[in-house]
Amino acid sequence: MHRFQPRMSSRETRFESLANVRVQEGASFRIDEIYQYTRDRWGPDQADTYITGLFEAFDKIVTHEVMSRPVPAEFGIEGFFFRYEKHFVYWKKLVNGDIGVVTILHDRMHQIERFREDFGL
Repeated sequence: MHRFQPRMSSRETRFESLANVRVQEGASFRIDEIYQYTRDRWGPDQADTYITGLFEAFDKIVTHEVMSRPVPAEFGIEGFFFRYEKHFVYWKKLVNGDIGVVTILHDRMHQIERFREDFGL
């Protein structure tokens, strides 16, 4: 199995003092699924491009370059989400001030069930 390893950009280093972005276990699992599906369907170059763009979007949470919205109250979780191409990225502010990417769901997934699954509800 190929596992994507993003390279640290100069932007990550520059904003490191503001907050770090932590990819939590549920999101890590989803990233692997997204990579494998994209690789199998469109090839490794497209998979690398998509996942690289996803990690660049994570960095933009810290700098407020992505438009995040609060998670709807019916989820019962405090957090935010934004759209990246065909996926929704769910994140929350961690106790230490870092950003925790909780899960990433395709727009066709039943979001409440998957969200509860990744939050352990």
